[in-house]
Amino acid sequence: MRLKTTLEQWQTLHYIDQAGSIQAAAQALNKSHTTLIYSVKKLEQQLGIELIAVQGRRAVLTEHGKTLLRRADSMLEQAHELEMISTQLSSGVESQITVSIDHLCNPNWLYQPMQRFLQDNSATSIQVIETSLSKTTEMVVSEQADIAIINLPITNYPAEAFGTTTMVPVVASHHPLASKTSLCLADFSTTCQIVVRDLGDSTSSKRDVGWLKSRQRITVDNFDHALRAIEQGVGYCRLPLHMVSERINPNIKVVNIEQSERYQVALHLTLPKGAKTGPAATAFYQLLLNQAQQRC
Repeated sequence: MRLKTTLEQWQTLHYIDQAGSIQAAAQALNKSHTTLIYSVKKLEQQLGIELIAVQGRRAVLTEHGKTLLRRADSMLEQAHELEMISTQLSSGVESQITVSIDHLCNPNWLYQPMQRFLQDNSATSIQVIETSLSKTTEMVVSEQADIAIINLPITNYPAEAFGTTTMVPVVASHHPLASKTSLCLADFSTTCQIVVRDLGDSTSSKRDVGWLKSRQRITVDNFDHALRAIEQGVGYCRLPLHMVSERINPNIKVVNIEQSERYQVALHLTLPKGAKTGPAATAFYQLLLNQAQQRC
């Protein structure tokens, strides 16, 4: 359906409402007083209703004018946003970037700076992919990710320190091992172990990490599933300490194991595409790095 009105007419009405007079609105828009009067009169004719009433030296919106302008304002905001996005896109800003995050990383380290990034980069969407073990490496060497949060630095890919994750052994509070005060790894050999699988695509490159001598295993895709299994008493698993600390959960318990209470994994930040990295990814990378330096 063809529109009767234009964005410019609604913008004129908006400025008159904000300025309080046609003369002041004309100065703000750098247009003549006569041009604005003509624009408003034409808009009123097109709509068949009165939009502005003159009260002394002020031009005020009628009730109909206020009602329509409330809806028009959102339309004007969208038009401004479209122009801003088109400017960003024309300058080479990516419409989408991909960030891979190793499953050991605290997600807050990614999403807190992301909120600030999105405020200034409305043209760019972000795809987040969780990785583990060989999948973490694959996302970098295949350049599937614009930004990658990895554990060990990958050969020939520069990396910056991003943080450290502590891993702790966890069981259900009602699990038989939870009541023991002294534990060694041998106590876990007959207990079901919950393992997070390698999410890599290549069977030949899949890896295992850590102690895996339990006679029985349950393999899951991520730590969220591992936690649910632990809560039900299925078995034990090492979980990131940030995950345990953030969820005050009486159904689970961190246990102490002789010579194996906890270990730490260093996390790093890298740009898989190197010099080919776009401006949006580069800006987000810098935000992530700044936040990491503040944490340290």
